Amino acid sequence: QVQLDESGGGLVQAGGSLRLSCAASRRAFSRVAMGWFRQAPGKEREFVAVINWSSSYTYYADSVKGRFTISRDNAKNTVYLQMNSLKPEDTAVYYCAAGGYGQEVHEYDYWGQGTQVTVSS
Repeated sequence: QVQLDESGGGLVQAGGSLRLSCAASRRAFSRVAMGWFRQAPGKEREFVAVINWSSSYTYYADSVKGRFTISRDNAKNTVYLQMNSLKPEDTAVYYCAAGGYGQEVHEYDYWGQGTQVTVSS
């Protein structure tokens, strides 16, 4: 079983930056791909970014490409999402997920509880 704990969310003005962290509970974290998703009020959960276990592969949603960067530190069992040039439309609850590899919610086995990101205009 993998437990995921997100942190780093908050309120920021448009154009600002935040870095989200997701700490995993066990060493096997280093062998699985990790993803970030987000869910805005009234909308479905959507893919943001994914990184493989060796960090040799990353992929981003078009809406965040060039602004967000996913990374991981396997020694710390932690994955990060650096978010720059934030826009009001980035406002959502952000979730990290483990065990999947693609862009679909159903592909991932484990989920964190989410962290709120609010971008004011």
